[in-house]
Amino acid sequence: MEPRELAVLAAVERRRRLKPKIKDELVTLAHGAGGKATHALVEALFLAELGNPLLDPLTDAAVFRQNGASLAFTTDSYVVKPLFFPGGDIGELAVNGTVNDLAMAGARPLLLSAGFIVEEGFPIADLRKVAASMGRAAREADVVIAAGDTKVVERGKGDGVYVNTSGVGILERDVELSPESIRPGDRVLVSGSLGDHGMAIMIARGELELEVELESDTAPLHDLAAAILDSAPATHCLRDLTRGGLATALNELAMAAGASIVLDEAAIPLRPEVVGACEILGIDPLYVANEGKLTAVVPPEQAGAALEALRSHPLGSAAALVGEVTDDPDALVLLDTAFGGRRVVDMLVGDPLPRIC
Repeated sequence: MEPRELAVLAAVERRRRLKPKIKDELVTLAHGAGGKATHALVEALFLAELGNPLLDPLTDAAVFRQNGASLAFTTDSYVVKPLFFPGGDIGELAVNGTVNDLAMAGARPLLLSAGFIVEEGFPIADLRKVAASMGRAAREADVVIAAGDTKVVERGKGDGVYVNTSGVGILERDVELSPESIRPGDRVLVSGSLGDHGMAIMIARGELELEVELESDTAPLHDLAAAILDSAPATHCLRDLTRGGLATALNELAMAAGASIVLDEAAIPLRPEVVGACEILGIDPLYVANEGKLTAVVPPEQAGAALEALRSHPLGSAAALVGEVTDDPDALVLLDTAFGGRRVVDMLVGDPLPRIC
């Protein structure tokens, strides 16, 4: 049996033992936040009904072989509010988000599809802005939007416009990126400051009287991921830090790997603006979404090379080594605080920041 098949079986067996259950009778916003409620919905409902060897690992993209080539495939939908925000808009976000899911599988993005659900009465000028933004983002990421679809729903039924993008990429390196590859002693890196996107969206909504200049970090990460894999070819896992932020992503990795992760709070890069806004809102920045940041889990002997590769790229200039994998089988994420204590960093519960991507 191939290593990838063994890893899939191991992940499936772990999920069977956990047996997630849906306790809610109705869908809530928490089911879309990327945290515990999302995992229960995905694993106890969708995976139970749709599960197969390609879907079961629940990674950012499915990897498969076709005519001798290794390909990656992914899809994502975007419902961000507001549609236009400092640093980007829903069109750019839809391209970059799907490009990044492919990049986390080690793939070079090739083709995207674009599906639009447009509300009756939505301004044509704004729809053109969204399409133009998607076109620019696709050209910058060197991908082609090769297929598309448009649906229009009644006034009041669509909140402006929703966008879905799917993508296909090709794996040009012989890599096996998966949480099951993570081992005790591995180092955990992040590519830059956390929480920029989520806080930029919250401030752009105008519901908070905060005078903070903060832009979304939305960006395509495939070149950054390639730089890591070229410099640290034994990299075990890549993950982009979207819904649920760093905390939720690392909890997912810890559970899949059957090991714990210890973070150094002092090493985690955060902008003062993000810290201040999070303090006012009572939100831990470790749970705030990013759209242009990734985490890499690499063997200790290649951590230095990976960090150097990140910092040499414009999108990784503020990269940092923030943690280490331990052999604790409880699969916890722990934070060594700046005050000298240690606390558990659990997976996101609830949805403190709805409609951010």
